[in-house]
Amino acid sequence: MKIKKLRLDPNWQERLAAIGFGYHSIDNIPFWVDDYYYEISNQQADTIYKATAELWEMCLEAVAYIIENKAYERFQIPNFIIPHIEESWEMDVPSIYGRFDFAYDPAHNTLKMLEFNADTPTSLFETGIVQWHWKNHYFPALTDQFNSIHEQLIGSWEALKPHLTGQTLYFSCLKETLEDLTNIEYLRDTAMQAGIDTQLIYTDDIGWNGSHFVDLEGKAIQSIFKLYPWEWMVKEDFGQCITQDIFKAQWIEPSWKMLLSNKAILPILWQLFPNHPHLLASYFEEQEHLLNFVKKPILSREGANVAMYYKNELIYATDGDYGDEGFIYQELASLHKEDTGYAIIGSWLIGQEPCGISFRESDMPITTDKSRFIPHIIK
Repeated sequence: MKIKKLRLDPNWQERLAAIGFGYHSIDNIPFWVDDYYYEISNQQADTIYKATAELWEMCLEAVAYIIENKAYERFQIPNFIIPHIEESWEMDVPSIYGRFDFAYDPAHNTLKMLEFNADTPTSLFETGIVQWHWKNHYFPALTDQFNSIHEQLIGSWEALKPHLTGQTLYFSCLKETLEDLTNIEYLRDTAMQAGIDTQLIYTDDIGWNGSHFVDLEGKAIQSIFKLYPWEWMVKEDFGQCITQDIFKAQWIEPSWKMLLSNKAILPILWQLFPNHPHLLASYFEEQEHLLNFVKKPILSREGANVAMYYKNELIYATDGDYGDEGFIYQELASLHKEDTGYAIIGSWLIGQEPCGISFRESDMPITTDKSRFIPHIIK
């Protein structure tokens, strides 16, 4: 697994804009890296695939454990939504995707799970579409890529289609969020290719008529894919309405995914699978024996309010609005480092199947919303 350089395509921005990638740069600083990439081997791709599949099964066991043992106290989940979580699990409400973030340590050839973005992971469009076009531009007749995301999305929607309620599957994100809108429209496009009738509705425009959720025309919303976190939804004014909905709308991702998108799942996994080779030791309280660790708010997003300690000394920290909900303490991982920065691997799971990876790179060993996206090839 190593970085390789390219001669930059002088028209790279126009090329990306032509496929609908409108946020390739942030404040004129490239978010998308076009002139270097990660080269991985087939063996490394196979290791990531197997680790993703194994961890997914472990996560499902962890959800079953939490629900069976009513072990919700560390998750900061409101009591009113717990029956909804349990029902969504028991009824096997449709789920479409998630992304594991991995730290790869080349010195010891280890792959460690940092967290699971189980509810609203983004960068799906970059992973499934943009880096595939990038590969075909620079390597038109050569190499492969760990990337079957597009085909897997369509196949997953086709499998879910008979289980959807209502005639229309709504897709929702907040207004004026170009990245979220791009990802949601990509997902909607794959659903339409699977033969599903869809409609875009902004989260801000979802209505409640006293008994069920409605769109702007007053039509009932019975199935909806939302790029909006569950932990935000249940704190909104309409959060209580979710449990009062006479149609029991299908929310995709389902509410049981709240348990996996919450960093409280990390100590639970360590408790259930101690010393597993793909897990980092994780705890709800600071440990005397853990000198090198990361302190993470359980609901933090995009690397906010993360503190990194080495020999009990603070070495890195990020700002943000999280922390009141509590923290977990996770063993410090060794990240892959090149001259260009620190990198983590995002491994996508769609329809129960590992099907693609992405690399995010940062100048410091904490990944944030400003971290660069690096494409890859298998060779």
